[in-house]
Amino acid sequence: MSETEALETHVQELRRGTVVLACLRLLEQPGYGYGLLEELQGRGFDTDANTLYPLLRRLEKQGHLTSEWNTDEARPRKFYRTSAAGHRLAASLTEEFRALAAAIGALPKEN
Repeated sequence: MSETEALETHVQELRRGTVVLACLRLLEQPGYGYGLLEELQGRGFDTDANTLYPLLRRLEKQGHLTSEWNTDEARPRKFYRTSAAGHRLAASLTEEFRALAAAIGALPKEN
């Protein structure tokens, strides 16, 4: 594995958990899957539909998201929104993320 490939693999692992937090925070306002995917990508969270849709279903099953179908348009869309439990989880994850960022910032600098 090249150094570039190794870096890409590790960056992907590092970002994986942050996508959960980003979804919970972005879905404080109702959103549907494809729109959320575009917003995540626009904000630097590189993810794809094969990752996002199972994540949304899992978060809903865990009670961190609620959903409802909007059938007002020609194509029905399932809209997701962060639940009260999801807000609590997002707050805890944000706190943990900030603590980790501070701990990493306190490590010796790379050469």
